[in-house]
Amino acid sequence: MAKMALNKSSLQKQREQLKLYQRVLPSLDLKRRQLSAELVRAQKTLQRLETDEAELVAATGERLPMLAGAGIALDELVRLTTVELDEENLLGTRLPRLVQVHAEVRDYSLLTKPQWVDTLVERIRQTAEVRLQLVVQRERVQRLNRAVRRITQRVNLFEKVLIPQTQEHIRRIRIFLGDLERAQVVRSKIAKAKRRGRSAAQAASETPPEEAIA
Repeated sequence: MAKMALNKSSLQKQREQLKLYQRVLPSLDLKRRQLSAELVRAQKTLQRLETDEAELVAATGERLPMLAGAGIALDELVRLTTVELDEENLLGTRLPRLVQVHAEVRDYSLLTKPQWVDTLVERIRQTAEVRLQLVVQRERVQRLNRAVRRITQRVNLFEKVLIPQTQEHIRRIRIFLGDLERAQVVRSKIAKAKRRGRSAAQAASETPPEEAIA
């Protein structure tokens, strides 16, 4: 790391740097607060989706207890055919978004399947969609977590390192320049006193003895 110059040019540079840091910090902090608020919303949405999934599974078990001993082939009744995903840019952070889900219900004979299979098919479709939403929402939460960590690190860098460090540099340079200015004043006074002393001595040496006695 290069040694900091203790001069007026360096002082001006440090002051300009401090102004830049102080101008950037509020916008960084605003971004941090906005991303943090969005993270809280995303976490609440994730919790709601997890609750929805648990309730769907529980409700299916309560409404269709016959599933346990039905002995009927129910596999592949519902198949997801299309999952449409998109991304949105939130303050420079790209977040996935579930746009649409298309499900295909396999044809089955109402004569060979009990009536409650219709209800089961709908519950399977709902559960599959909620689980997809969960996958997307968990990814949103992870990306927002990373973004909040990064912006918080930058805010801390400016707030706790760069700004205090620059303020300390300015203080040191000002102290040094102040000491230098005082030293120059003292040297100037000493030089003037010496010049006056030499002038007085020279004047005394040039004065004739009779004038000095008179």
